[in-house]
Amino acid sequence: MWRKVAWQGVVSGAVGVAVMTAGEKVEQRLTGRPDSYVPGRVLERLVGRTDTPGRPSRAVNLAMHYGQGILLGTVRSLMAQAGLRGALASAQFSVLRLTNDQILENATGVGAPPQTWPRGELAVDLVHKTVYGFVTGAVADALAGRDGPGPGQRHALRRPGRHHDVGPVPRAESFTR
Repeated sequence: MWRKVAWQGVVSGAVGVAVMTAGEKVEQRLTGRPDSYVPGRVLERLVGRTDTPGRPSRAVNLAMHYGQGILLGTVRSLMAQAGLRGALASAQFSVLRLTNDQILENATGVGAPPQTWPRGELAVDLVHKTVYGFVTGAVADALAGRDGPGPGQRHALRRPGRHHDVGPVPRAESFTR
């Protein structure tokens, strides 16, 4: 099961980050907004590279940009395999994607808390990360759906909602075998 989560997550995250990036490029052409080198600066700090003047290399920037998207895709894949699928799960995941960025950017001192950003920049970031979250979710859900319902979905089939009198699905039908 974990191998399936991993490869499906890599595929889901890669598709999500590719679509997000394409959307960013279209938006940048329309608005004139320049490329962001925050991802590259974060990666340089995370690996202990000395701060250099100017912007990080394009390769470092893209490694962090795509790497985060691909790595986080495994979380959305795990959600889908567990039975957390659909728009609500993708919305939850979008918040996780935004939170991941903010933790890394703020912890490394590269970024500032989003409540301090100009509202236009914040809106653009929210739109792009939400696109990533929903595209990644659609791919993860489609791949997980080929395996049938996840443990949470099988539990909900017994009686929808949270009820104290409905026991768990059999261990063999969960990830805790």
